[in-house]
Amino acid sequence: MRLAKPTFPAPDHDHGRCTAEALRHAEKVCDLRAQKFTPIRRQVLQALLSSHRPLGAYEVIDELAKSMPRPAPITVYRALDFLMENGLVHRIESRNAFLACAHDHDAAAMVAFLICERCGSVGEIPAAPVAQSLNAAARATGFAPKMSVVEITGICAHCQKA
Repeated sequence: MRLAKPTFPAPDHDHGRCTAEALRHAEKVCDLRAQKFTPIRRQVLQALLSSHRPLGAYEVIDELAKSMPRPAPITVYRALDFLMENGLVHRIESRNAFLACAHDHDAAAMVAFLICERCGSVGEIPAAPVAQSLNAAARATGFAPKMSVVEITGICAHCQKA
């Protein structure tokens, strides 16, 4: 399977362009859904876009505090909830952290996260077939699955080459 966007951007990629494209994507998603992309929501997304690594909520607050008065945690959590509900951010369960998402899929789409143990970057790949198999196996036991999160740790191709 070939993905339209690289799973792990090259270390020397144009991060400014990458961030600008992700913000344009977020604006488009919010416009299409008639949702307000408020300044704080934009700033939280920009903080998450500062790298391709997941950030905890308090790391987001620290990032924001570099350029504005330190926001209250509840403000950041509300912005993160909005961004997750609109498929613009994912929560990395094992890290209790959040990752910006510029892929064009809805919030309910099943994805797998590839977490590099060396550089901390996280890649995202479609995982619908895996989810279908896991959900079918769970239902066969009488369990009613609600949410599936697949996280795979390892070493990304860039770190393997280094």
